[in-house]
Amino acid sequence: MGRLSFSDTRHLVSRTALGQQWGGVKALEGKTRAEAVKILLSPVVPKTPPPPRLTPYANMQRMSMQNGSGKKQARRIMMRESTILKRWWMVHLLQNKTPVNERMTLFWHNHFTSSLEKVEQPKLMYSQNKLLRDNAMGNFRTLLHKIARDPAMLIYLDGSENVKGSPNENFARELLELFTLGRGHYNENDIKAAAIAFTGWGVDRHGNYVYDAKKHDFRPVTFMGRKGKFTGDQIIDIILEKPRTAEYIAEKFWHEFVSNARPDPRFIKTWGAAFKKSNYNINTLYSSVLNSEAFWSPKYRGTIVKSPIDLLVGTLRSLPFPKLPDTELVHISQLLGQDLFDPPTVKGWAGGNNWIDTQTLLVRTSLLNKLTRHSQASAKMQSYLPKTSGEQVIKWLLPLSPVLPLPSTPGKRRMVRALMLDPVFQLK
Repeated sequence: MGRLSFSDTRHLVSRTALGQQWGGVKALEGKTRAEAVKILLSPVVPKTPPPPRLTPYANMQRMSMQNGSGKKQARRIMMRESTILKRWWMVHLLQNKTPVNERMTLFWHNHFTSSLEKVEQPKLMYSQNKLLRDNAMGNFRTLLHKIARDPAMLIYLDGSENVKGSPNENFARELLELFTLGRGHYNENDIKAAAIAFTGWGVDRHGNYVYDAKKHDFRPVTFMGRKGKFTGDQIIDIILEKPRTAEYIAEKFWHEFVSNARPDPRFIKTWGAAFKKSNYNINTLYSSVLNSEAFWSPKYRGTIVKSPIDLLVGTLRSLPFPKLPDTELVHISQLLGQDLFDPPTVKGWAGGNNWIDTQTLLVRTSLLNKLTRHSQASAKMQSYLPKTSGEQVIKWLLPLSPVLPLPSTPGKRRMVRALMLDPVFQLK
């Protein structure tokens, strides 16, 4: 198997972190795959910065319940604080010292989807974001149980409206379809049974999870072939007993870290088995993926389209360009189709080739042109670039050989501009 080349470690870092910072790539060069993956996934304590000043849930609810001016005021506050929260996360994405964990936070944000547009409570969305970050590399079983009690999720999927005599099936449906098993591995009766088990779960007037036994339906149901008076936690545990749950998450990892192509069943079975055997340790699944032949296969390198956050945050973390104002960064990410805290649907962002269309391609090109355009500030960039050959710079910035001609006039800054405007720069 040998030692990893610079191109190998560049591939590893670009797929798992936020961009491919030179120091991070060089630090793993010459290691074995197993050594590099172990270093990359070594335990860290992620830090969530203090939240910006956000209006308490109770205050927002009180205004929202009023007619006329109170409701309008709540909406204005929500819109203003939503923008502030998006700026807060964008800054953290750029500045955090744990990029692997932060990428996983973004991954779970797209898996356990909620949105400010529906929740209308920035303070609750901040708490959910912290929950995802704290558990991003921990245990999926733990995370799943916690997200089921998350107030923002309960509001987003109408869990707080799921009561005895009037069950709401939204959370139960997405728990099975999007969070754990995927379509074709449950039936409508399973959804109805799960919804009954989760009756009584809700959010109190302070924005905390609450269980109200008076609103819980205690009648026996049949779920996944088992009959009983189940609680919501028991429903989750039954789902986690199914090998398909581990394989479904393994498939999500395939699309995130390996390829947009259809997952290879051989790897999914192997990864899923290891994941389930570990009692759903996320690090175990991640390690299985990164140590696999699929991850390192040449046919999958340079085949994943960078997400807007990959392009925007990854570029600014990797290269010493003058940083753009956080308000502008949020606006650009929205134009590119990845509006933080506001995925387009309950399924999240589709990703892959869906990131590119005629509009977003123009925005991507405009962004890269702006960053690389010659100015007094950008001229200083050359002195901050790594002291290495032009050939090494190509290997650092591109996953494959450039498709456009390189500039004939020497100059590292000129070369960087040419590489960033090359279509291959859009891939990782």
